[in-house]
Amino acid sequence: QVQLVESGGGLVQAGGSLRLSCAASGNIFSIRTMAWYRQAPAKERELVAAIRSGGSPNYADSVKGRFTISRDNAKNTVYLQMNSLKPEDTAVYYCNAELSTTWPLFREYWGQGTQVTVSS
Repeated sequence: QVQLVESGGGLVQAGGSLRLSCAASGNIFSIRTMAWYRQAPAKERELVAAIRSGGSPNYADSVKGRFTISRDNAKNTVYLQMNSLKPEDTAVYYCNAELSTTWPLFREYWGQGTQVTVSS
């Protein structure tokens, strides 16, 4: 059984910072891509940032220069450092991982989500 557990969300003023963490646990053989998505009320879920094992990160245009994604492969953990937060960053943030429990089969897993609220 694989679990993705997020932490680090909360309430912050505009211009502030938050750091999200997501740890994957269970019978994991390999993790290919780890990513953060977000979903604001009445909007579709969107990709915020993703990082492939051994690859460069990619970001949504709306967060470039403000957010940084990183991962610790030894801990099966991905982080999202969010700086210069804006009210429009308010959303539930979801961790996503493409991983294998049985080689060579990969599938996606999702965390439960963590609320980020940015006040103006």
